[in-house]
Amino acid sequence: MTLPRPASPDGADRAFQVDLRGLVDLLSHHLYSSPRVYLRELLQNAVDALTARRGLEPDAPDGAFGIRLFADGSVVRVEDDGVGLSEADVHTFLATIGRSSKRADGIAEQRGDFIGQFGIGLLSCFLVADEIHVLSRSARTPDAPAVEWRGHGDGSYSVRTLPASARPLPGTTVTLTPRSDTGEWTRPNQVHALGRHFGSLLRHPVSFSDGSAGAPTVSVNPEPAPWARTYPTPGSRSRALAAYGEEVFGFAPLDTIELDLPAVGLKGIACVLPEAVPAGRRHGHRVHVKGMLLSEQADEILPEWAFFVRCVIDAESLRPTASRESLYEDDTLAAVRDALAERLRAWIARAAASDPELLGRFLQAHHLAVKSLAVHDDEILRLLLPWLPFETTDGHTTLDEFARTHRTVLVTSSVEEFRQVAAIASAAGLGVVNGGYTYDRELVHRLPEIRPEASVADLDPATLTAHLDPVDRETELAASAYLALARDALAVFDCDVALRTFHPASAPALLVDSREARHERTRSQLAREQEGGLWGDILGALRQEAPRAQLILNQLNPLVRTAVAIDEPELARTSAEALYGQAALLSRRPLRPAESSLINRSFLDLLAHALRKDS
Repeated sequence: MTLPRPASPDGADRAFQVDLRGLVDLLSHHLYSSPRVYLRELLQNAVDALTARRGLEPDAPDGAFGIRLFADGSVVRVEDDGVGLSEADVHTFLATIGRSSKRADGIAEQRGDFIGQFGIGLLSCFLVADEIHVLSRSARTPDAPAVEWRGHGDGSYSVRTLPASARPLPGTTVTLTPRSDTGEWTRPNQVHALGRHFGSLLRHPVSFSDGSAGAPTVSVNPEPAPWARTYPTPGSRSRALAAYGEEVFGFAPLDTIELDLPAVGLKGIACVLPEAVPAGRRHGHRVHVKGMLLSEQADEILPEWAFFVRCVIDAESLRPTASRESLYEDDTLAAVRDALAERLRAWIARAAASDPELLGRFLQAHHLAVKSLAVHDDEILRLLLPWLPFETTDGHTTLDEFARTHRTVLVTSSVEEFRQVAAIASAAGLGVVNGGYTYDRELVHRLPEIRPEASVADLDPATLTAHLDPVDRETELAASAYLALARDALAVFDCDVALRTFHPASAPALLVDSREARHERTRSQLAREQEGGLWGDILGALRQEAPRAQLILNQLNPLVRTAVAIDEPELARTSAEALYGQAALLSRRPLRPAESSLINRSFLDLLAHALRKDS
């Protein structure tokens, strides 16, 4: 908060005048996600002060310097044994927005040791208080006096020098007088909870007290991070990491993957989710920087395909953004993302090689994530493609098991095509894989890379109809009149009609109609709407070449044998329409309005015929 300079002559430099209330409103609505960050900022400043003190006194024993939190409902106080501030520091750094004390006194070269990179953290306290009181004493000068700074929400501040006895030891105490409307963030139990939330992994000791009679001072971070502890056995270590993951995320991990990148000082764990998640949903990860919690929703540390894990990491060299609630996208973060992705690949490969039971449970929950990875990763493809489950005419099975039964693997291009042909293809002995799901068709076509003896081909209507047995000549001739009426009735749908025998006999008809064929017929429909001209001739030629759907009637079905013997033309047409409608419904594809109308009409006509016959 810089005080305005006196008026200057025209052309002379002038100082910005800052509306502190407006700036605080900007911070609260656009920079910080919640007023609770005030405690994180105070903790961060305290940790950085302790880091600077350690630089001045490198031989001090571990735990000699710490942080103390206090809240009793009327004030919130954060006290540290850090490097402290002199009177000059107070005027320079606390009264100037954007100036960081870490830029001064040779500390700039050590900025990588500090969490904060911006000098606006103290302003966050105005989110919950109208007055900030700072009492500090510098450790750089042995006989330095104490300095008091008071800042107010209206932008004014005061500074005065006090005797050294006002603060006998170096360090800084920040005291806030909360506003009445911020009690949810400043009550004692909330301050304690926020201290644990943000500072549970801090390297410096942090304690909390509420000042009540007989209440003990409790440690905010009593133990180091679980990955930094020693354990008697690998099994006990694994169980402890899993318990920590469950405590943080609320689920028992399927497995935990230790993460360790010494180049950037990163350690942590990845917890494998025990249940499937929707494809593409990216869970937030818990990221600490030098022990301080930065974000619980950092999704940028892993690639998109890694949505089957949630991570807790603590890093030394990742850069926070201005709000210190997410990570700055730079080359270091990109390298970390790639390295962590490699750790996940290595875990999958290790499970495939040495723990089939774990791999099976993992793939049962997360096969889609692995399929997305296998599409782009040849090593994962080689390791896991035989293990991945697919929907086939033999049920849900692995591709490896399916290829052992079917030397030629046929794959559909859509889910609806698979549903149209699955029962008939299975009865005919064809091995068909549903290629309509994301990644499946592409992966099935890569099967020969793993099993050279396997053959993969796309399934088309001709392949299927070639496996249906023709009827004998006499039966074909006897049904010719019915087939002609059926073709005429279904011409409006560009559908041909044929009579074959196939299993199961319970299926009266099969509608063979690919998505591509329907697209071509839709395009040719435009020709019917033209009234001559070159464009109409071109579209008319396309219409003549457009592929047709095919309704294949099953001579083995009793209903079909009865239908083809009908000698009443109108009833024959109605029965053909009903068979078409039933086959269209069984294909499970969206019905066109004309098809829905046909199904309703044919049902009512058949019902009316049955009622007349019974009367």
